[in-house]
Amino acid sequence: MSPDEYCQQKAAQSGSSFYYSFLFLPPERRRAITALYAFCREVDDTVDETSDESLARIKLAWWRTELGAMVEGKPTHPVTKALQPFLHTYTLKQEHLHAIIDGMEMDLNQTRYLDYAGLTKYCWHVASVVGILSASIFGATRPETLQYAEKLGHAFQLTNIIRDVGEDARKGRIYLPINELQQFGVTAADLLNARHTDNFTKLMAFQAARAQQAYDEAFALLPKEDRRAQRPGLIMAAIYRTLLDEIQRDGYHVLTQRISLTPLRKLWLAWKTWVRS
Repeated sequence: MSPDEYCQQKAAQSGSSFYYSFLFLPPERRRAITALYAFCREVDDTVDETSDESLARIKLAWWRTELGAMVEGKPTHPVTKALQPFLHTYTLKQEHLHAIIDGMEMDLNQTRYLDYAGLTKYCWHVASVVGILSASIFGATRPETLQYAEKLGHAFQLTNIIRDVGEDARKGRIYLPINELQQFGVTAADLLNARHTDNFTKLMAFQAARAQQAYDEAFALLPKEDRRAQRPGLIMAAIYRTLLDEIQRDGYHVLTQRISLTPLRKLWLAWKTWVRS
C-alpha cells in the first residue's frame, strides 16, 4: 500500500463529513488534504484509542519527532511521506502541525474547561489551525481567507462538542465551560448520568446559538476572490450546519444518542454546495 493509498483508506474509513468535501477537488489538492486529514486522525486516535496515558504521551512525542524528520525530508510514516511533498507547495507551516499535537495533548492534561476563553484556546489547537492549513491547500490568496478558515474551524468544533456531549461525558470529558453549566443550573452529574432537563435544553440552545453565530462570522470574512477555491470548506460548513440544525430540531437529545446525517445526505449537500458556489 502506497502512502497515498494509506491516507485515502484512513479518510474513507472515518466516515467523516470532511471526506465528502475532498471528492470534488483536483487530484493534487485532494492528495494533500487527504494526507493532512490522515495526520489529524492519527494523532487524534493516539489519544482516543490509547488507554494508558503515559503511552499516549510517548506516541505524541514520537509524532513530534516525526514532524521534524518530515520537514528535513526524511519521513518514515506513510502519512508524513504522503504529506511531505506538499509542505512547500501549499505553505504548510510546521508550527501549525505541532499545534494540532498540542491540542491532542490538552485532552491528556485536562477534562474540564473553566470558561469559554479556555475552550476557545482548545478549539484553536484542534480545529481552527486545521482550518488554516486546509484553506492553504484549497487555495487561499488573501489573509482574510485564513481568518475565515480559522473562525470556520472554531464553528465546526463547537458543533462537534454539542453533538458529542453524551459520548464525551461517558469518557469523563466535559467540554462545556464550567461557568456556563453553573449559569444554566446544569451539573456535571447531570451530564455524566444523562439527565436531560429543561435547564440542559436551555444550555444547549445557548451553545447552538453561539455556534451559529460563529458560522455567520466566518462566512462574512471570506473574500469573493477566494470563494470558488474554498468550496470544500463551504461543503463542510453546509454539512455541519445541517447537522446542527438537526440537533436543534431534535430538542438537543445528545446525552443518549449521537445524531448524524446519512452518507447519501452528506453527498447530496456536498454536490449541491459545490454547484451553487
